[in-house]
Amino acid sequence: MGKVRIDLNNRTILVTGSPGFIGANLVLRLLKELSGGTVISFDNMNDYYDPTLKEYRLSLIEEAAKSSPVKHVFIKGSIADKALVDRTFAEYKPSVVVNLAAQAGVRYSIDHPDVYIESNLIGFYNILEACRHNPVEHLVYASSSSVYGGNKKVPFSTDDKVDNPVSLYAATKKSNELLAHSYSKLYNIPSTGLRFFTVYGPAGRPDMFYYSATQKLVAGKTIQIFNYGNCKRDFTYVDDIVEGVFRVMQGAPEKRIGEDGLPLPPYAVYNIGGGTPENLLDYISTLQEVLVRAGVLPEDYDFEGHRELVPMQPGDVPVTYADSEALERDYGFTPSIGIREGLRRFAEWYKAYYKA
Repeated sequence: MGKVRIDLNNRTILVTGSPGFIGANLVLRLLKELSGGTVISFDNMNDYYDPTLKEYRLSLIEEAAKSSPVKHVFIKGSIADKALVDRTFAEYKPSVVVNLAAQAGVRYSIDHPDVYIESNLIGFYNILEACRHNPVEHLVYASSSSVYGGNKKVPFSTDDKVDNPVSLYAATKKSNELLAHSYSKLYNIPSTGLRFFTVYGPAGRPDMFYYSATQKLVAGKTIQIFNYGNCKRDFTYVDDIVEGVFRVMQGAPEKRIGEDGLPLPPYAVYNIGGGTPENLLDYISTLQEVLVRAGVLPEDYDFEGHRELVPMQPGDVPVTYADSEALERDYGFTPSIGIREGLRRFAEWYKAYYKA
């Protein structure tokens, strides 16, 4: 499918889920790169994890905005609040929307299903409705590698059938793709879904393994290694994710009319993943090395005494592995930051942040 080039300069761009992890990094990139326009951060600042991290990221955004030619607006609220979403679209008329707001986490969805329905389904529906009634040039939204479920064929391709989610979180993300497809078809809304693969980096989400493991090790607690360490993950450093999103925002699926005179859906889905799955035990060893190197942990730390190998958790999958060839073909981008460099940056940030 062809792409329509979008110049992001002097546009109004809405990023929901900023100051979340990926959202904040994307907004910082936009404030740095663009020569003008308005960027709106929209987030409910909930306490799924320590809100001071979101406040910290928001402070970085507000500081960057002071010297940026781009105007930054922060709106505190939930995308499940239809009236607020509609009001935001009516007032600011964004031409590009990046929907990153979602209740994240596979394990959390097992005990707290209601928040996933509210944010990931009702919230996403509100965004789609707003895009329908306030036409946008491009809707980019976060899907997830979790849609592949227990897919045995690797690497995971967007051509694979993904009808067997193993968690509610995965089911809501697949639902987002289905809803976006129907709205693209019915209302000719250019939309692109991005299946993110295990994103990590400085100021990330504390519920992600590398972060929670660091906190446990610092506190002298034992870390649990699931599936006895026989897991492989396509870890993707946050700057690679942001680069991918930034490029995709600038190329919307082309609007075309089919033989029946009706729109062909301007719709696409891509993987963004590191493309080199890492064994969990190797990943942990690298993490431990960089934590010692950064001075987060002492050199004589007893790592073996703080590891516990445990069985697989419900909703988890043994392997994630992205085939990102389509992203490279259509946008000329392949993730390039390896785990040693990425984890080193995290460890150095962690040292500075918690010391401060």
